[in-house]
Amino acid sequence: MLKISKFATLAIFGALAVNPAFAEEKSVALVNGVSIPQARVDLRVKALVAQGQADSPELRKALRDDMINLEVVVQEANKLGLNKSEEVLQQTELAKQQVLVGAFVQDYAKKHPVSEDQIKQEYDKMKAKLGDKEYNVRHILVETEAEAKSIIEQLGKKAKFEKLAAKSKDTGSAAQGGSLGWAVPSNFVPPFANALLNLKKGERSKDPLQTQFGWHVIMVDDIRDLKAPSLDEIKPQLHQRLQQQMIKKAIDDLRAKAKVE
Repeated sequence: MLKISKFATLAIFGALAVNPAFAEEKSVALVNGVSIPQARVDLRVKALVAQGQADSPELRKALRDDMINLEVVVQEANKLGLNKSEEVLQQTELAKQQVLVGAFVQDYAKKHPVSEDQIKQEYDKMKAKLGDKEYNVRHILVETEAEAKSIIEQLGKKAKFEKLAAKSKDTGSAAQGGSLGWAVPSNFVPPFANALLNLKKGERSKDPLQTQFGWHVIMVDDIRDLKAPSLDEIKPQLHQRLQQQMIKKAIDDLRAKAKVE
């Protein structure tokens, strides 16, 4: 079954004025004398092929039918004067801005490709941040230092960590006996991460630990060597991340230069 775009999705293109440059181009249909240019169908086909669909006569016929329906409704909306509505005008301008922003992003990415060296440097930074160990850790989160000291005292008297964790402020881990699962220290806020690095397998924190979330009592169930993914395994994700960072910086630079009153 064809997975063509819905009528509503195509409406954004109908809101945009027909480009005079298309006037002499091949037309796929004339609707009450108004041309639907071949280039418009080709644009939709290109977008769908990029999503994994195959270019076929069936797909093109379905898109042609959609665009005829679209043009019929747009013409009727214009007859009713809806194209002059302030809300419609604002939505049309927003749609135009979104198309232009998409074009800018694609153009910038094309002109500023991410290099192999940049990807390798990002990979090395990621590996250094991950470290070479991961920890199977539990914690109990409470409001006050006094509560945390009380928990440590109870644990010293052989109280079960899992039982005390049931009252943790961290309700997600409380239901799991305080377990946060396997994680690397850099996944946590710095004070928590530093505490982990100072604990061995089977040890728990002897003093309450404070973070912005409250007071913690930490227990390390196990420690194992961390096998980081290879560069080839995460290269696409690194490429995407770097590209997004570059585009964000470009936009931030434009914003910094703009006169905003």
